[in-house]
Parts: sequence; structure tokens; C-alpha cells
Amino acid sequence: MGGLGMMVIKFTDWCCGIGGTRTAIVQAAKEEGFDAECVLSSDNDKFCKISYKENYGEDVIDGPRGVDPSLVPAHDMFSAGFPCQPFSIAGVSKKLSLGRKHGFADKVSGTVFFELAKLIERSQPEAVFLENVKNLASHNKGKTLETIISVLRDDLGYFVVEPARIFDAANLVPQHRERLFIIAFKKERDRNRFSWPKVVDHKPKLRDILEKDVDPKYTLSDKLWKGLQRHAENSRKKGNGFGFGLSDINGVSRTLSARYYKDGSEILIPQKNKNPRRLTPRECARLQGFPESFRIVVSDTQAYKQFGNSVPIPLLKLVAKQIIKALKD
Repeated sequence: MGGLGMMVIKFTDWCCGIGGTRTAIVQAAKEEGFDAECVLSSDNDKFCKISYKENYGEDVIDGPRGVDPSLVPAHDMFSAGFPCQPFSIAGVSKKLSLGRKHGFADKVSGTVFFELAKLIERSQPEAVFLENVKNLASHNKGKTLETIISVLRDDLGYFVVEPARIFDAANLVPQHRERLFIIAFKKERDRNRFSWPKVVDHKPKLRDILEKDVDPKYTLSDKLWKGLQRHAENSRKKGNGFGFGLSDINGVSRTLSARYYKDGSEILIPQKNKNPRRLTPRECARLQGFPESFRIVVSDTQAYKQFGNSVPIPLLKLVAKQIIKALKD
């Protein structure tokens, strides 16, 4: 059975946020006939830790920076939705930054990915499951992604599924959300058995995740609504195209972002004879595919940040299932 033993998949959840990736892996494993055990969760946001503890009953450690690799439990799958920080490698040749063994951890130790790479090197999981924003593919003219793949392949000796793949979650949830996936395996056999999922368009509609009775506090004030319209008009005149997103509830929304708490401008829900309204935190959870059982225990502001930073669970589940299939005997 590849690297999996006793029908239990052990995995780590780095940069875990509120556990979207964890939920996806657990669901994927179950559908493939496995149990899944998260052996370590790591994030630095104190409010995410509150939500994670409430929903999964486990503490989240700080990291990945500062985590002693020798203390990471053995696991089959290493998962991380690491932040796409500006990678400070411009002007640094690959020879300088990656030339020596462990050299990659030297010149660019300020980036989260290289902290993760050190952990991968020490723990030697059977599979690596990395997820990021679409723009990582074009960051620094593609050199950032090239460096990540090079580190996994050349420095850590993993077999990378190339090229990395971008999927839009809009076929699975009513939200345009393009995510980049980087997958690697310890064994060439498992890499060769991996295939990207075929994403079937389920034609999700925004109206299907909307609540029926919504507190009036989510309706935009006259001042805010007029301000958004004025800002959009001024931007249109300047030709830069900025504007609020008055959503078609029979279609899909724009991408939910962590700034949604500020004014809700990217996804506004039209209302008859009223100003439009923001999504509620529960609707944001649904937009990302979180189950109804997911408990929201933080303020609206923090909830908007958490769901805006999270992942579309149904999409990650499809990719995780393909990884699990590749690891099977």
C-alpha cells in the first residue's frame, strides 16, 4: 500500500488557518476507504487557533519557523497552504542559493517555503501537497515557482508532478477562486501513478448558499453604499476598472478575500427595495465548502478574514483523493 499503513493516513497541516485543508484530506481519505489522522497543526494567527481548537479539539503550534524538525511526528502526507510572500531571491543566482546541500535554507531563510522545505527534508513524507494563489505561477516571471520545484526535486530528491496545475473552484462552489497546486512524491512510482482530477462542473449557484433570514446589520448603510458607487464611478473615469461586485445570485461570485470585512465590496448581494448587503460569516463558510457543523466562534471581522484566507474545500478534496490513490498499492 505505497507509503500508507494500517488504512490510516497520517498528515501534517502547516499554515493551517482554520482547517480547510485538514477537512479536505479527512473527507478524501474517507471516500477512499481510509481513516485520516492529523498529527500536527501549525499557524501563527491567534484567532485562527481559537477557531481550530473549537472545531477540531486540538491545539495549534506556532510555526513553521522555529519548529524543531526532529519533534515532528512521522507522517505520510505533508500539506501546507503557505503564504505567497515576496520571495527575496531576485538577483541571487541558483548556484549561490541552492548550490550547497542545505544551501537553499541559507540565502532565503526569510520565506515560509524554505522553512517548510527543511521540515520536509527531515520528516521525509511519502507525499507533499502544497497549495497557493494562482499568482505564484507568474511571480518574479515564473522564477519563484521554478525555485520551489527545484528545491523539491533537486535538493530534497522528490519526484514532482510537473507542471504545477491551476484549478478554478467555480465548478464546485459558487465562487471564482483559482488555486495553484504543487504535488511531489518520495517515490517515482507514486508520482507516475498520480493524475490530476477531472473537475466536473456542478454549476453551483450563489443563491444556494444564501441564508433566508439575514440580520439587517449586514445591509450596507446609505453612506457606505453611496461611497462605493462614487469610488467605482471615479475609477471608471480613470480607466482602471475598480468597482464593487454586485453579484448575480444565479451565477458565481468574485473571489472572497481577507479584506472582505472592510466593506464587502467584492461580493455584494442585491436586495429588493434595499441597499445591497454583505455575505454573513455563515455564507462565507458555505462559499468555501465548510460543513454546516463548522462552528464560528470569533467576531464577524475575524470570521471574514479567516474564510477569506481559507481554501475551497471541495477542490482540495479532489486533489487530495488523487494523491491518496497514487499512494495505494
